[in-house]
Amino acid sequence: MPDVFTTRMLNVATGSRERIVDLTRDCEDFLGEAAAGRDGLLNVFVPHATAGIAVIETGSGSDDDLLAALHTLLPADDRWQHRHGSPGHGRDHVLPAIVPPHATLPVIGGRLELGTWQSVCLVDTNRDNPDRTVRLSFLG
Repeated sequence: MPDVFTTRMLNVATGSRERIVDLTRDCEDFLGEAAAGRDGLLNVFVPHATAGIAVIETGSGSDDDLLAALHTLLPADDRWQHRHGSPGHGRDHVLPAIVPPHATLPVIGGRLELGTWQSVCLVDTNRDNPDRTVRLSFLG
């Protein structure tokens, strides 16, 4: 089955602040080895209860806009039942319901098929967990 399904784990240091980390280059590098020119699907999965994967435009302010929108939807205050960790940490556990912990993307001829301005990003609002793992899996 290694010719059909290949997976790799990425370690991503997000630090102690809310971040959006562009993983597009990591995805492309992985596909350069795993897809070997084939068609298939790339699944990107973050196995954490407080992070998500988004396909968005980056570098033009959209990163900050997404974090601002999440602050509006999920304020870091004391309204949350889940109360351990930093103040407002309960919102981090609601995040994956809005920004899912996975994305499945088409791969054509071994290349990730994204729109012109799309990037694959890790969304991490949890300041208490500075290190993340992301699983990249190619099914071809």
